[in-house]
Amino acid sequence: MENRKIVLKEELKEGFEKLGLHEGDNVIVHTSLSSLGFVCGGPQIVIEALLETVKESGTIMMPTQSWKNLDPEAGVHWEEPKEWWQMIRDNWPAYDKDITPTNTMGAVAEMFRKWPGAIRSDHPARSFAAKGKNAEYLIKDHDLCDIFGEESPIGKLYALDGKVLLLGVGYDKNTSIHLADVRADYPQKRYANESSAMMVDGKRQWVTYETLVVDGEDFEQIGEAFEAAVNVKKVNIGNAVAVCMNQREIVDFAVKWIEVNRK
Repeated sequence: MENRKIVLKEELKEGFEKLGLHEGDNVIVHTSLSSLGFVCGGPQIVIEALLETVKESGTIMMPTQSWKNLDPEAGVHWEEPKEWWQMIRDNWPAYDKDITPTNTMGAVAEMFRKWPGAIRSDHPARSFAAKGKNAEYLIKDHDLCDIFGEESPIGKLYALDGKVLLLGVGYDKNTSIHLADVRADYPQKRYANESSAMMVDGKRQWVTYETLVVDGEDFEQIGEAFEAAVNVKKVNIGNAVAVCMNQREIVDFAVKWIEVNRK
């Protein structure tokens, strides 16, 4: 990267303060470490800066999804030939929240899932991890069928009037908009069966459950419209743009946008 910048922990904390993150905040964080430049200390200092900003009275949450643990029919194993699919179903390891790695969630989320004191939800493909005052409330009872709905970690963050931090990523990574998918009424809204490997009564099983079909293809458009309508706080940190917003505002806006624009 030309003009690659070095990022120190204090710069991260100063940036978070300018964005309006404070002690006691509950915030979901989406990050791209590489977009920041050279982060001196890697994902560790990003997590430390976040925790030191919200302190013990606040809560940090991140998506820790392991969506490779879905049926190959869903397209998650696109690199592999179809004749292998049944073998994948029969042999993919059961979800273990202490072991199962994240898929494309980034280096920060991958470290955060094992951070001392962090807890991770039980969903085998769509988990979240959290640390802080409200972590247990956010993470517990993550139902198989309610991946991003009212009783999911995303829905519970809405109940807490939480915030969203996009650190070097776009609105296509803004998982909170999936709560708007759940709430909005639009013509192509549909549900489908998904399956994952899980431990049930001490045995590995391939479990099927019904979920809302979501893809996020229009999330960047939603974000562009949102920023045209709402004063969203932005700062530059290293080589990246960091954006912070009230989660209720983006979700409520997205519900209305979806109902008007999805045909």
